Amino acid sequence: MARIGVTGHMNITEDTVLLVYNAISKVLAEDENPAELVGVSCIARGADSVFAQAVLDVNGRLEVVLPSRNYRERKVKPDHAALFDNLLGRADTVRVMDFDDAGREAYEAANEAMLSSCDRLIAVWDGGAGEKGGTGTVVELARARGVPVDVLWPEGAARKQD
Repeated sequence: MARIGVTGHMNITEDTVLLVYNAISKVLAEDENPAELVGVSCIARGADSVFAQAVLDVNGRLEVVLPSRNYRERKVKPDHAALFDNLLGRADTVRVMDFDDAGREAYEAANEAMLSSCDRLIAVWDGGAGEKGGTGTVVELARARGVPVDVLWPEGAARKQD
């Protein structure tokens, strides 16, 4: 049974969602038995949720890792809430990190829990340096541990400008 985790940008554009979904689906299709696949995701907006949907669409199992007990209430924006709730409801397993409040420590713990339970990582990443604890940090950590990393940034993909 393959266990694949995800890390990636939260701020991908609407047009990029389909590009990323297709790229992830192609990687997942390489598995000999996609129904035996377990996808591990924090189901945040952007790459994490796109990955989770792709895992479910190949009849894989979804394992969700939430950074804190209040993550849904404090961090999930109204325009992402319906998708978040749908994915959470379809998860086979939900693990909640032992933090009351979402924050850097909680996110790092969630990234660690995701990464330590996977044998492969998909990174939806444009390769740019970002904040500590972000996508680049997770990719570095995976590589340092010898976890194979598939970096996906399809032609035409873009991030929303803040």
